[in-house]
Amino acid sequence: MGLAVLLTLVIVVYRPVVKFDYDFESFFPHEDEELAFYQEFRSKFENDNDYLLIALGRNPDVFDSTFLTTANFLNESLRQLDKVESTLSLLDLEEPIVNPFGIRYRKVMEWDNLNKIDFSKRTILGSNQWRGNLISDSGNFLLIILKNKQRISKEEGDELYQEIESIVANSGISEYHLAGKIRAQGEFVQLMQEEFTFFLGISVLLIVFLLIVIFRTWWGVLIPLTVLVFGILWTIALSLYFGQPLDVMSVMQPTILSVVGLAALIHFFNHYLTQTRNGHPTEEAIRLSFSELASAVFLTCFTTSLGFVSLFFTNIPTLKFFGLYTGIGVMMMFLAVILVAPGMLYLLSPSKVSENNSFSNLWGKGMRQSFLMTLSHTKSILGAFILITLMSGYGLFELKVNGYILDDLPESNSLITEFSFFDREFGGSKPLEFSLKSGPEAEHLMQYEVLKEQEKVEVFVRNIFGASSIVSPLTLSKSLNKALNSGNENAFSTPSLGQVRRMEPYISRVIESAPVRVLTSDLKNGRLSARTEDMGSLISSDMKNRFLKFLNEEINPDLLQVRITGTSHLIDLSHESVTRQMAKGLVFAFSIVALIVGFLFRSWKIAFVTIIPNIIPLLWVCGLMFVFGIELKLTTAIIFTVAFGIAVDDTIHFMAKLKMEIEKGKSWLYAIKRAYLETGKAIILTTIVLVSGFSILTLSQFGVTFYSGLLIGMALVFALIADLVLLPLLLVFLIRPGK
Repeated sequence: MGLAVLLTLVIVVYRPVVKFDYDFESFFPHEDEELAFYQEFRSKFENDNDYLLIALGRNPDVFDSTFLTTANFLNESLRQLDKVESTLSLLDLEEPIVNPFGIRYRKVMEWDNLNKIDFSKRTILGSNQWRGNLISDSGNFLLIILKNKQRISKEEGDELYQEIESIVANSGISEYHLAGKIRAQGEFVQLMQEEFTFFLGISVLLIVFLLIVIFRTWWGVLIPLTVLVFGILWTIALSLYFGQPLDVMSVMQPTILSVVGLAALIHFFNHYLTQTRNGHPTEEAIRLSFSELASAVFLTCFTTSLGFVSLFFTNIPTLKFFGLYTGIGVMMMFLAVILVAPGMLYLLSPSKVSENNSFSNLWGKGMRQSFLMTLSHTKSILGAFILITLMSGYGLFELKVNGYILDDLPESNSLITEFSFFDREFGGSKPLEFSLKSGPEAEHLMQYEVLKEQEKVEVFVRNIFGASSIVSPLTLSKSLNKALNSGNENAFSTPSLGQVRRMEPYISRVIESAPVRVLTSDLKNGRLSARTEDMGSLISSDMKNRFLKFLNEEINPDLLQVRITGTSHLIDLSHESVTRQMAKGLVFAFSIVALIVGFLFRSWKIAFVTIIPNIIPLLWVCGLMFVFGIELKLTTAIIFTVAFGIAVDDTIHFMAKLKMEIEKGKSWLYAIKRAYLETGKAIILTTIVLVSGFSILTLSQFGVTFYSGLLIGMALVFALIADLVLLPLLLVFLIRPGK
């Protein structure tokens, strides 16, 4: 106990810096060829999501001199901010005009000239180049695209967004909308901080309530609370000392560690109370309780820890570090239980525990009846398990893998509302990026034959992906074609072979002055950049497959080579790989548990039988997800490995007690009965505690936290049924006639 106090004092004296973070890139599949390609791609151009969309509104339209003057002042103020690289809007955008004397530039919108505002209105709203891009279709919203510092940090992004919001709010324009990475990261972290505090507080209240109900003694409340505080404090401090910030996954850690630690304490305290009621003095009862159960509790904590640590073998940083530090935290909670609980129990618990024979007899009678009913309804029980499992297996194969960038937030959240606005008014807020490269038979991307190939690509992207605001080398050639025709809107189209030759002398100059970089200096590499709605990874995956088929059938790779890339593509890939991530973690966890049980009993058959009651609950959860329409995604994939790691604890307690009875010389059937009767109460109580603890997570606004609480809770209920109904039957069937 002294060691535990010393560790805690060190943390109090050398307090780690508490840091919250939410980084979209932590959901990218690292050590992946797609990520490496994107990193090389953005080194040539730019990060595709370092922008903030700002929509300024006025009814019936924005073509009002006073409004545009105010909007322009706002635009200039934003451009002057530190960490802002540029802004793009119709307020100051200029387009080239080629005349006999060279290139001159003219404003797209003549907002500062009253006589020309109406002309600008007709021109802009009649142009496919600008309408739905930098101005809404109805003309009542003007868009400013603010490009912030590349790969801006969370702290810098928060500071910049606060400055931007202050300027916009005080501009005098009453209707405005903001959406982008720096806003999303800031609001995610703010919500995380609120939820972390909320769940930490409510976990304490729940634990106090459960302890009062279960033990009904003051020491039965104080000791577990002290142990849990130590374990949670050590875990959070360790991650912070190693520079791992608290993120969207970390909000679950206090609840997870609390219920795991409390489950271990219930087993110890239940055994301690039994020993005390059997007449053992306090010191002897404590020694027997912790010596007899230490190995079983260690194994349960170890397997739970492995369930989390298995996530470290995924290639998603957020999952890796959540799994690693939560797994370590479970073992730290075990240390807290072993180091703190015995000493406090010796100091604070009474020498005699009051008897409650009626309550104890009720438990014993109920468990005996349950065991007899299980054995007397073997066929119907096995039939029900097989039927439900087969139906759930069908549900597993019918589950859809689908995820959204902001799907962890509630629909009513202001961030969802703002992004939906841009999806509706400006064709999308999600970046869509394609890499373009000239083929071996092409000189460069501005060659006529290559431009024609790009035209086919753009038509497909616009029609199938529903993309808007497309910029590419083809867009540049269309602008040059328009410039060569005195700014005629009808000339904003793919140039002919003769027009391409006419524009060649002006290409390098136009590339330098273009507001968005779409070509490298050698003209051999380019980008097609657009925005689209966040339609989910399922639909997006289907569109990408259709796109790849289109490339194979319609695009000549000797002229043009196209590849999907970008941050949205990487997040979609993370969602799409969810089944592989889940399977990898589960196979690891299954193997370790099978080895442990096989080692304990020196029997591969018992190891196999032990795994079955822990696989079935996971299949039933899949069936439940199918029934309620819950989709698989990156954040729900962790549910299965975590649920298995926790649910297998009951099985190990059962098997450890069974082994103890066999070593005492009891028969196989009698040993199963004693294991059922003596561990059944603790298994039921720990399941109640665990399910109650995880049910708290359903109060979360984060989708990942809500579904974790709901589905892990149901998995534990299913595991309880499997351990107390199916497992005894499977063990009984191991007996061969005559043995």
